[in-house]
Amino acid sequence: MINVEMLSTGDEVLHGQIVDTNAAWLADLFFSQGVPLNRRNTVGDSLASLVDVLRERSHLADVLIVNGGLGPTSDDLSALAAATAKGEGLVLHEAWLSQMARYFADRGRVMAPSNRKQAEIPASAELIDNPVGTACGFALQLNRCLMFFTPGVPSEFKVMVEQQILPRIRQRFTLPEPPLCLRLTTFGRSESDLAQSLDGLTLPAGVTMGYRSSMPIIELKLTGPASEREAMLALWPEVKKVAGENLIFEGTEGLPAQIAAALQARSLSLTLSEQFTSGLIALQLGRAGAPLLAGEVVPSQEETLAQTAHWTADRRVNHFAGLSLAVSGLEQDHLNFALATAEGTHALRVKFNATRYSLAVRQEICAMMALNMLRRWLNGWPVAAGHGWIEVVEDLFIP
Repeated sequence: MINVEMLSTGDEVLHGQIVDTNAAWLADLFFSQGVPLNRRNTVGDSLASLVDVLRERSHLADVLIVNGGLGPTSDDLSALAAATAKGEGLVLHEAWLSQMARYFADRGRVMAPSNRKQAEIPASAELIDNPVGTACGFALQLNRCLMFFTPGVPSEFKVMVEQQILPRIRQRFTLPEPPLCLRLTTFGRSESDLAQSLDGLTLPAGVTMGYRSSMPIIELKLTGPASEREAMLALWPEVKKVAGENLIFEGTEGLPAQIAAALQARSLSLTLSEQFTSGLIALQLGRAGAPLLAGEVVPSQEETLAQTAHWTADRRVNHFAGLSLAVSGLEQDHLNFALATAEGTHALRVKFNATRYSLAVRQEICAMMALNMLRRWLNGWPVAAGHGWIEVVEDLFIP
């Protein structure tokens, strides 16, 4: 098992001014490839600190992915730090300098003199191509460690890791078979409740049951070596049985994507009306490519459940839609959910019990409940179910 680490650089990352999404993405990717990260470090824009950490990790890590600090400004210090740690100078890579000049010319711009710095790499380094940006990467051997230096722009970083760095690691090292990770996501059950129900399961050797709570969902993960695939697949139905009707999707695709696929498969279009959720349902389904005919956000107002149901049914007819979904009402009183179909309109009046959470989280919960209501109807189930944070106080069906 090789020891792979990541080093993120930059004051803005160190001080929390930006979220280090590159680190999360890399950790997930490398885990799926069978080479989970052993350590992640973050260092600010200090040459001395960068040199120190590069020298330290060069004696402990087999591979170090260094992210950031390859830009044209004075606080971009990664190339200089690498050269200093290695005890050598920087050299100008003429071919990359010419490529950068063409990059700017193709866009009708003149390359600034400061960009020349981005073509300077340590003398012993191997250039790593960046097909989508101006900052080349480079690879450097320092003591026992093979180091890869990459730009911080996520779109550039991801392409370089997938197309340039992972192939080099595979050539250099014998990688183990990736682990198997089975995932499902639940809505309406607490983490402690799920854990208590799953504690009695006997897990195969080396297999772990993990939980990830991100309000309003709980993700369950069964992770283990590929050698235990058959045993894990045999156990997985037991995990799904515990999740029961609270299981809203398997894998990582997400509920909006699965609803979009179900709507498309049945040639059903959808129209939306949102009050409390402020367009969040439309945003999630729209990003997943759901067949939306119309969507509106209107001010919250008090409505009876029957009023919401009738109005939602009328909207479906007026828009010539297969389905119409609405969330209306006042949060401090009650919220109404209605789903109009060709067979009739299902409506739920609910009392929200999660006011201790922020407005954004409460909106996420209600959007998830609306999506779950739609999911359950698409599966042929009753639209109402227990949701933990939401109490259904009235339900209605109008043929």
